[in-house]
Amino acid sequence: MNELTTPRALNHVGITVPDIHAAIDWYGRVFGFRRIMGPRRLEAKLSGTEESGHILGPRFRAALQAHLVTANGVGIELFQFNDPETEAPDDNLEYWKTGFWHICFTDPDIEGLVTRIVAEGGKQRTEIWAFVPGTDRKLCYCEDPFGNVIEIFSHTYEQTFADWPNEGRDAE
Repeated sequence: MNELTTPRALNHVGITVPDIHAAIDWYGRVFGFRRIMGPRRLEAKLSGTEESGHILGPRFRAALQAHLVTANGVGIELFQFNDPETEAPDDNLEYWKTGFWHICFTDPDIEGLVTRIVAEGGKQRTEIWAFVPGTDRKLCYCEDPFGNVIEIFSHTYEQTFADWPNEGRDAE
């Protein structure tokens, strides 16, 4: 196999919410994401969405789906499952378990974005941290009103980590 030399682009992230209409509005107001499709109804046996039953398995019957787009073209795919119904986990920050546990967005005005998240019904989980020694790089963990964990960076991913000061922080 040939070594891959060109990084692949992140296409989209799927997020489950209990109220897709409220989520479309919230992500639009707070982050400025634009809705580009939906919501549409997905059903296990509905013509045109029959792949959903195959992808999600035999328990799946129906859901609503919508697509939003970020400033850099990455998609946010929202799902509201109706059958079976969307359930909130007892602990939405099970970072020790395998799988995705947060999504991160960039905003140079991290304080302003965190204030907007809270004002619009979200939650600030941590204080705003200056976390790269000797720089102005900041982060904060929040939640949307639906319990999904959101991290906020003040700088892009590459700006944050490409020149990380190596002070014995790298694992062996």
